[in-house]
Amino acid sequence: MPGLFAEVRDGEQVWRGAAGVADVATGRPVGADMRHRVGSITKTFTAAAVLRQVERGRIGLDTPIGRYLPGLVPGERGEAVTVRMLLNHTSGLAEYLPHAYSSLRAFPALADTGPQSLDDHRFTRFEATELIELGVAAPAVGTPGGTPGLYSNTNYLILGLLLEEVTGTTAERCITRDVIERAGLQDTELPTGPYLGEPHSRLYESWFGMIDPPRDYSVYDMSWVGPAASLTSTVTDLNRFFGMLLAGEIVSPSSLAQMRRTVPVVSQEGRTIEYGLGLHPMEAPGRETFWGHGGTAWGAGTLAMISADGRRRMAVAVNLQRWNALDSSGRPRPHPLDEALAAFHRAAMYG
Repeated sequence: MPGLFAEVRDGEQVWRGAAGVADVATGRPVGADMRHRVGSITKTFTAAAVLRQVERGRIGLDTPIGRYLPGLVPGERGEAVTVRMLLNHTSGLAEYLPHAYSSLRAFPALADTGPQSLDDHRFTRFEATELIELGVAAPAVGTPGGTPGLYSNTNYLILGLLLEEVTGTTAERCITRDVIERAGLQDTELPTGPYLGEPHSRLYESWFGMIDPPRDYSVYDMSWVGPAASLTSTVTDLNRFFGMLLAGEIVSPSSLAQMRRTVPVVSQEGRTIEYGLGLHPMEAPGRETFWGHGGTAWGAGTLAMISADGRRRMAVAVNLQRWNALDSSGRPRPHPLDEALAAFHRAAMYG
């Protein structure tokens, strides 16, 4: 792992730490103040923005998406898939990413052992509608509302279009106004271009050992995930955001209660987890439950968690992704980094 940086809070006590380098060529050290791509933690911000519109009466959680965006999800599914199902991944809509590879040649597949598709699309701008169409056209992965759901970025791209429809502005501007600015986050944004704000680390992608040595993808247009996973932030901003969210200062307490209503969902790693509306719980047997989200982007990994009472918070970022080699069945093999990070998470959350 080239570099790791984190912030842990326990009440008024704050610890920030960093180890390793932000650039393997120069040895420039990482710092706890660095901006970082936080991947699917974006979903919590998008979900909060949707709940803010629910509170204003512009969106109904249990209203079919076809009422707002006719034809986007065609046929009976448009009347069966509700906003809540998009938020908690029980819509039955497939993930568009595998189909984006086969039809757009935009993203690497496990069978593709080279990084060429990543390099070719550093500066490509994708339209959300073309990506959504791929997920909608793919075979359904479940019935609307059925459990377990299947985690799918398609759901959150649709929610981005929903925000645009009901607010008359872009999803990025809506989330910025209603969530990022409301929380007073100074170093958090939804970028509209390929560049990270300073200071930031280089972000090294290994793609399961197929990119050797790992290559820097810190410059990358994130329109391929948009309101599902494109956010950039800092560990300090993430802890502030989740603290305010669980205190009922971003959405109302009743909206927060909706966000914490969970259903079983199969994650992208194939594990069944409990998932709410852009939030999921993390707990160890006999230990306190934490709420939050994790995320990955090319070369960037982040996890943010907060105790149910809001007292203990943790946000940690790493600048290497997919370091595991794959076994013969295509599953990532265990790696010492996995246990090292798990040990850090346990210490940060439980002391």
